[in-house]
Amino acid sequence: MIEAFTDVLTANQTYVAGYRDPGLQGRAARGLGVVTCMDSRIEPLAMLGLSKGDAKILRNAGARVTDDVLRTLVLAVHLLAVRRVMVVAHTDCRMTTVTDEQVHADILANSGVDTRSLDFGTIADQQAVLAGDVLKIRSSPYLPEDLAVIGCLYDIRTGGLSVVAGDD
Repeated sequence: MIEAFTDVLTANQTYVAGYRDPGLQGRAARGLGVVTCMDSRIEPLAMLGLSKGDAKILRNAGARVTDDVLRTLVLAVHLLAVRRVMVVAHTDCRMTTVTDEQVHADILANSGVDTRSLDFGTIADQQAVLAGDVLKIRSSPYLPEDLAVIGCLYDIRTGGLSVVAGDD
């Protein structure tokens, strides 16, 4: 099984050879938390002009604010200096082109695995879902009422961000 990881483990050995501990703390130096999609075309630090250590980055399919994301944000806000949160969805997101039923059917057809007990959080209306996810953060009883939260849409083709929720 380990052979499947030879490329990345070898790359890590090269990385270690030139690595110098920058002495960063585990806190968000710029007070920012970012919830974004797992899409490998997104480079959260680069797209926001940030450096390692500046922000807490949380990634999942569709940039959804799930219970686990809320749990992580509570820790980030109360223990790791996060004072503002961006939820960043993106154009050309697969989660916006399918339903949960289609995902279940595709997985069953491709692998024979029945995933109907899972909620994949597919997105029928991206802006409405983004606004709802921003509201989930703002209304959490475990997060400060004055926590700054916005929802943005990242354009995969141009690299630009548009604020679509929470700009009030």
